Amino acid sequence: MGYAEAMRVPRVARVDVTIPRLGAGLDGVRVVLLTDTHYGPIDRARWSSAVVDVVNGLDADIVCHTGDIADGTVAARRAQSAPLGDVRARYARTYVTGNHEYFGEAEGWLARMSELGWEALHNRHIVVERGGSRLVVAGVDDRTAKSSGRPGHGADHATALAGADPDLPVLLLAHQPKQIGAAVDAGVDLQISGHTHGGQIWPFHYLVRLDQPVVRGLTRHGARTQLYTSRGTGFWGPPLRIFAPSEITLLTLRSA
Repeated sequence: MGYAEAMRVPRVARVDVTIPRLGAGLDGVRVVLLTDTHYGPIDRARWSSAVVDVVNGLDADIVCHTGDIADGTVAARRAQSAPLGDVRARYARTYVTGNHEYFGEAEGWLARMSELGWEALHNRHIVVERGGSRLVVAGVDDRTAKSSGRPGHGADHATALAGADPDLPVLLLAHQPKQIGAAVDAGVDLQISGHTHGGQIWPFHYLVRLDQPVVRGLTRHGARTQLYTSRGTGFWGPPLRIFAPSEITLLTLRSA
């Protein structure tokens, strides 16, 4: 059961998120979240293609990948990551690094995602506009980036949001839920994250909860900020998921 759950194409988790500052023109905007694909030594190129087929059936406006894309080098995981180039999104495809990128070649994965046509949000933002309303889509490096010793890496919310209109709502990509404190301080409206795998193998979610403020789902932090934590699209380590199913997340953003 656990093996089949790990290896299957994830189910779609559908979540509505009300963002009071979201303009009426962006009401109903569809954000698809992938995270923790962890392309690894088991060749999952066909699985990757099947995940992309599901994503492309969701009519996304924005598609996000919040890191831990692979375990290994770009060269070793090129075939598994290649289907990401076929992901369709009406306005943007965006990516930030996870902690596993800093075990290997973070710069390589940033370059690979740019090569595949994604916006690598390495402490920066873009603005999406629809119906006269605008949304800031920002990304920060993983919280381990600075300690990795790689020059120019480290989560930096001020740099990511530099020049953004402070009256616009902000969707932030950040790999770990525990980055939520800085997001609250920066006035972010919605942070989307992964990292936890929902615990992946019961009862490990108890250990995850010791390290992270949230294991899964939609939570509120402070007066403005919400956090959605995905259980992850792939798996890490043994191909097992027990009482922690994988997911492809469809977040529909609603104005007040």
